[in-house]
Amino acid sequence: MDVLVIQPGFPAEIPYFVQGLAKSGVRVLGVGDQPAGLLPSAARESLAAYLHVPNLWDARKLIHALRSWDVPVKLDRVECLWEAAMELAAEVRAAFRLPGLSPAQTQLFRDKDLMRCALDEAGIRNPRHAKAETESQILEAAQHTGFPLIVKPIAGAGSLHTYRVDSLEELRELLPSLRGIEAVVVEEFIRGTEYTFDTVCAQGQILFHNVELYRPDMLTARSIESVCPQTISLRDLSASHFQRAKAMSQGVIEALGYPTGFTHMEWFHTPEDEVVFGEIAARPPGGNSGELMNRTCDFDVYRAWGEALLHGRIRQPIERKYNVAMIFKRARGQGRIRAITGLRETEARLGGALVRHELLMPGSRRRNWRQTLLSDGFVMLRHPDLETTLRLTDVVVERLQLHAG
Repeated sequence: MDVLVIQPGFPAEIPYFVQGLAKSGVRVLGVGDQPAGLLPSAARESLAAYLHVPNLWDARKLIHALRSWDVPVKLDRVECLWEAAMELAAEVRAAFRLPGLSPAQTQLFRDKDLMRCALDEAGIRNPRHAKAETESQILEAAQHTGFPLIVKPIAGAGSLHTYRVDSLEELRELLPSLRGIEAVVVEEFIRGTEYTFDTVCAQGQILFHNVELYRPDMLTARSIESVCPQTISLRDLSASHFQRAKAMSQGVIEALGYPTGFTHMEWFHTPEDEVVFGEIAARPPGGNSGELMNRTCDFDVYRAWGEALLHGRIRQPIERKYNVAMIFKRARGQGRIRAITGLRETEARLGGALVRHELLMPGSRRRNWRQTLLSDGFVMLRHPDLETTLRLTDVVVERLQLHAG
């Protein structure tokens, strides 16, 4: 099987998926606007051939370049694991008449209003919603959803440009900052604990799933700089709300016609014990979640994805062994990192639960916390007991600090 991966060197986790494809027995080809010499080694060493194009975003020219490629290939699949290039990948599939998401299907994952309408039709509980393109439509939509509400771009990714609004006065104050956004979705705000539901599927059936807890919820983490965002991959998924979330997520996959590959979903468990769907992306999650899954099950999720594409099943045994937490650290102050405090104490307190840490060293310039979940570094730990995992996570939050100035 020949599989073409669009932009195999970006974002940061994609080279590991390229590597996993190659390990599963696929002949992997790549196309992108990164020069071949700048591809990460995991991608470069796993590709049978790579086509560098100066402009990745012109679909017509890209398709022509692929047809004119001097490498003899007969494409079986086109894969894209990057949100921004999903529609491009769909156009390439259509041009070569290949399986996978078509342009029309892709819109169900990229356009949040279309997605919600399809889920409403399927009877899946998700927030009340309305699409809006003008200020008057936004105000009208608020009457439908009620307050508090969420305003987000139609085709946004993650929590970027997503706002919680608690009153009509707040909404009127927000309107000027929305003028550069072509269209938004206004949604009912769901109160509850926020989780992911991530899957590897084949022929519309879930072969592997993983649930991660956002602590705190992603909107809060993306809105308050002093927060340490945490993503915790959970070991025990036997509770009733997790089982209901699995059934709901399978229903979402069927309602949207998702065939084979990776999906990233988000959902809420409310204080009233209701399970409410958030949204879905036809790609893997970011924030090093692939490593969290691997550490939870002691297996290779990148290869599992490749096995699903090639064989329609996962050949590796899957056993959930650990809760795995990643705590993202944001430095106090601005400018360059000048000191790290509490690291040795934190390492001692975590002991054998510490997996690894990757922190910006003194002298490094701070990252823009609004643009990257990875922030100024992270600590990863794991433990089979969830209560212990959460307690150790709090140690990292409270004891380890980066200082900038």
